[in-house]
Amino acid sequence: MPGVKTSIATVSISGALDAKLQAIASAGFNGAEIFENDLLSSNLGAREIAALMRDLGLACTMFQPFRDLEGLPEPLRARAFDRLERKFDVMAELGTDLLLLCSSCSPQSLGDRNRILADLHEAGERAAARGLRIGYEGLAWGRHVNDHRDAWALVRDVDHPALGLVLDSFHSLARRIPSSSIGDIRADKLFIVQVGDAPLLEMDYLGWSRHFRCMPGQGDLPLDDWADAIRRIGYQGYWSLEIFNDRFRAGSAKGVALDGYRSLRLLEGGIGRSAAITAASLPPRPVPRGVEFIEFAASHEEAEALGTMLRPLGFRPTARHRSKDVTRWTQGPISLVINCEPEGLAHSFDIVHGASVCAIGLTVDNVAGAMARADALRVQRFEQAIGPDEWPIPSVRGVGGSLLYFVDAASRAAMWAHEFPVPLEPAAPALLSGIDHIAQTMQFEEFLSWLLFYVSLLDLTKTPQLEIADPMGLVQSQAVESADGSVRFTLNGSLATGSLSSRFIQNYFGAGVQHIAFACADIFAAADAAIAGGVERLEIPRNYYDDLEARWGLDPELIEAMAARDILYDRDGDAEYFQFYTRAFARRVFFELVERRDYAGYGAVNAPIRLAAQARHKPEFLDGRSE
Repeated sequence: MPGVKTSIATVSISGALDAKLQAIASAGFNGAEIFENDLLSSNLGAREIAALMRDLGLACTMFQPFRDLEGLPEPLRARAFDRLERKFDVMAELGTDLLLLCSSCSPQSLGDRNRILADLHEAGERAAARGLRIGYEGLAWGRHVNDHRDAWALVRDVDHPALGLVLDSFHSLARRIPSSSIGDIRADKLFIVQVGDAPLLEMDYLGWSRHFRCMPGQGDLPLDDWADAIRRIGYQGYWSLEIFNDRFRAGSAKGVALDGYRSLRLLEGGIGRSAAITAASLPPRPVPRGVEFIEFAASHEEAEALGTMLRPLGFRPTARHRSKDVTRWTQGPISLVINCEPEGLAHSFDIVHGASVCAIGLTVDNVAGAMARADALRVQRFEQAIGPDEWPIPSVRGVGGSLLYFVDAASRAAMWAHEFPVPLEPAAPALLSGIDHIAQTMQFEEFLSWLLFYVSLLDLTKTPQLEIADPMGLVQSQAVESADGSVRFTLNGSLATGSLSSRFIQNYFGAGVQHIAFACADIFAAADAAIAGGVERLEIPRNYYDDLEARWGLDPELIEAMAARDILYDRDGDAEYFQFYTRAFARRVFFELVERRDYAGYGAVNAPIRLAAQARHKPEFLDGRSE
């Protein structure tokens, strides 16, 4: 990785130690920390692991952890130092010179500072005699030392060349220690930096750390300020991920390692920085200007059925592709493309999933820059042969193997004119104003990975994570959105096998787009047109509207107008949100109409109502009729 030396602790990913190391090397890391339990459970000895790492081009950046050394009374102290010498033997076989020493959590440890200083000095002396180093880390739950400022004060006062500091973002930021305090640390005494993010939770530090750490960009810790403070002191060593997370330990080692590499690249350029401020070695995040198109893969029969559902929403087939069996459907500024080609990615997609969204096109100002950033983050490009007269649109692999296209904002009109020159039906009156958001459903274990995909690749920010009550279990939901709201994705995943999200994945055979929300300026007019056109809509119970009237004190006429059309409502202060849902097409995708009146959210309060209404159609969903 240009400009930064990268490492990851083997505890961060799943599998046997040799497989972990292969995944780490494949992802592009420069080194790896060997976690002791991974070594103990390996069928390879320390020397064999060292040889494997050399073959893979990986440095062994650290052996860890060593616990409960300082402050112990005799004879516990002597035993601890005997253990330390044995770990030095292992380090020599591994080929690493650095050992992580955690601040003691032992109830027998004494808090006398002079005793701790003496123990750390002796540890430094013993390490130096073996040509080794010790990095001292203040654990957030340490008995006497739980603040990096105290850990640094001890390292500074011991002043031994073989004793330095380890800074871990979780231990510092979970305790809300000001990152400005890092400015007091000497760069030559900072032996390694460990990085981990986490959601903001109110719980004990140990449980929080052991189960909820995540990759930079996936959580809520202020990592940019922390990393900037480290760079300012002139640190030039390894940036190493140390992640404890149950999802990652259950996931693919290769995928999690790649996410880890991607997250460090994101941190290098700045997690929360605008596209205009980034590291020179990393192309800036492209600002998505809008959703240019959504492409469906379908057979001819499915395309006809899909068209029957789209027509009541105001869509019409307005043009055909110049050489392919592809039709452009439009309504106002929205373009949906239905691809019935008998070969290629769309055809393969249809075979696996049935009629479904196989690609999304985003408009950007700099397509080459977007692809350069994708390459830097090791996002997989998609390339297939195009005809001599076809317009090239670069793309990368997205959720569930779908494609994410980058469309040049300056030439988008020319692209449509070139690719779809054959006129079909005239456009219907415009009742819809754009694509409000696209909802993608994925396996629970994939959720954080796709969250990182979006926030690292594009100039999108994430909203707070929510838990939505499905009648059959909880659904985790989080949105990523552009600053102007022109591009919004909502990500959804659930561990509950009976939830709508999980049933979608089971029937769809993987992750994908579950629903598309269209924006409109007058939801009552748009809903009336859809209903008059024969759309199958989601039925909302009367109890919901009785509660609305009691909760918000809305005009009874407005309540009746919403109830007559099955329109949902939410309010945030004076801001209002209206939602209208169709039933699902072919057990897969459904559509939503929304009207925002200065409202920034997604109507999360209504999600349980919508999910309960959809759950009432579960038998139809499972036996193949519309949802």
